[in-house]
Amino acid sequence: MQQFLGSEAETPYAIAQAVILPIPYEATTTYRKGCEQGPEGVLIASNQLEAYDEELQRETCHEVGIYTCSYIADTRQNPGLTAEPMLTVTTSTVLDLIGDRKFVVAVGGEHAITTGVVRAYQQSLAEPFTVIQIDAHGDLRHSFEGSQHNHACVMRRVLEMGLPTLPVGIRAICKEEADLIREKQMTVIWAREMAVNPHWIEEALSKIKTAKVFITIDVDGLDPGFMPGVGTPEPGGMGWHETLRFLRRVFERHEVIGCDVMELAPVSDSVVSEFTTAKLIYKLIGYRFFCSNSSAILRFRHSKLFRD
Repeated sequence: MQQFLGSEAETPYAIAQAVILPIPYEATTTYRKGCEQGPEGVLIASNQLEAYDEELQRETCHEVGIYTCSYIADTRQNPGLTAEPMLTVTTSTVLDLIGDRKFVVAVGGEHAITTGVVRAYQQSLAEPFTVIQIDAHGDLRHSFEGSQHNHACVMRRVLEMGLPTLPVGIRAICKEEADLIREKQMTVIWAREMAVNPHWIEEALSKIKTAKVFITIDVDGLDPGFMPGVGTPEPGGMGWHETLRFLRRVFERHEVIGCDVMELAPVSDSVVSEFTTAKLIYKLIGYRFFCSNSSAILRFRHSKLFRD
């Protein structure tokens, strides 16, 4: 199996602080198929990443240690796999990783997976946390095409867990979702407003009322000009540097407990989406260990493990 960043950066599980959890599950995508190929595409593309991060001025993988887990909930091998067993194994696996004090980046696969990932963090923490959602779509339908675990329903399931959310980059919703947003007076950072408001990042951060956050990224939240490999592309997405500025500020202001990156569906004869997603994941790990308030403590623990 491919390792994130290849064998050069491979770290034993015992001392790795960050883990990549590939979840190639696809059952409910409704337009362009192929997101079950996303995790493998990311792992292959990551071999072409530079280990040195020019923004952070360090080789993140060598200072942090990144371990790549085996695939779980793989519909390429089990095409009949349904949502409930997928969510059960996802939650159980993430709980084990949290118990081992790993920083988890789950890589999908369709966005429905996020329900299982978030459920694990809710079960493991005694305090609430905010789920920050970068996405083109609201994903707030109660059900879609006969399933409450359709990829278009994931944030509705998160709301039902009683967790606050912050949707960012939204530019496509149905009337049911619009009604729910009004009814619950939800804060939404709309893409059309971001385009004309230079202060949107700080205004968005001011809406987060919890110390801890979880970040879920549907890659269709990004501009399809450099992220064409998605199932349901929408014009007007977030730019690369705009996305990184926002994410870095989140890590600087809050304790990010975990992340997922979902819905990559590779395009034939192009690797731009896979490579961009791999680099985004590497940036998330770098920001977690070098831009957060707990960075110094985490680096000390890791260096001590290597010495011991």
